[in-house]
Amino acid sequence: MPGLAAASSIFENIVLPPDRFVIHRLEWFVPSRGMDLKSYAAEMCQKIKHKDPVLVGVSFGGVLVQEMARYLPTRKVIIVSSVKQKSELPKRMIFAKYTKVHKLLPTGLVNNVELLAKYAFGETVTKRLALYEKYLSIRDKRYIDWAIDQMVNWAQSEYDPDLIHIHGEQDAVFPIQNIRECIRVEKGTHTMIIHRYKWFNEHLPTIILE
Repeated sequence: MPGLAAASSIFENIVLPPDRFVIHRLEWFVPSRGMDLKSYAAEMCQKIKHKDPVLVGVSFGGVLVQEMARYLPTRKVIIVSSVKQKSELPKRMIFAKYTKVHKLLPTGLVNNVELLAKYAFGETVTKRLALYEKYLSIRDKRYIDWAIDQMVNWAQSEYDPDLIHIHGEQDAVFPIQNIRECIRVEKGTHTMIIHRYKWFNEHLPTIILE
C-alpha cells in the first residue's frame, strides 16, 4: 500500500524472487462522504486476492494496513516510513489535531506537485519534479483532505507486537527519535522505498520469511 497521494508505482523497483512471492499492488480510492479510516480499511480488504497475505504499507499506507489487519488474517504486517502508535506522531501533527490547523491547508492546489510532495514526502522536490509527478498521481481534493485528517487524528495507542517497522534514520516526516522498536535503515529518508529500493530487494525476502 503506497503512501499518501502516491500510486503503487512507488514499488516498481521492488523485485522479490518470483518463485517465492506474488506481489499485489493496492491503489487508493476516493472515500465516500463521511467514511472513516476503519470503514476505508474494510473496503480496501475486499481488494485482497490471497489468503493470509503479508501486508506492506508505506507512510500513511502503513497506518492503513494496520487497520486492514483488524479485518482479515495476515501472515505478517510490515510498515515502512510510518508510525505504529499516536505517540510516534511528530509534534506538528499533534498540534494540528488540537488546533485543526491542517484544515486550513491549501489542498485545492493538489495539481501543484511541489506542494503535494511537501505534504506527502516532507521534502522539496524541484530537482526531481518529473519523478514525483509520476509517483504522486492521486490529485483529488476530497481524498487529500480526508487522508491528512485521518493521519492527524489517528489514535492507536497500542500495536501488535509482531508488527515489523522499517524506518529511515533521516526520515523528515516521522523523525526516528520518536520511533520505538524498528529496523533502522542508515541514511534512509521518507522516500527510501523509491531511492533505497536495493536495500529492500536485499532484505525484504528474509524479513518476510523469518
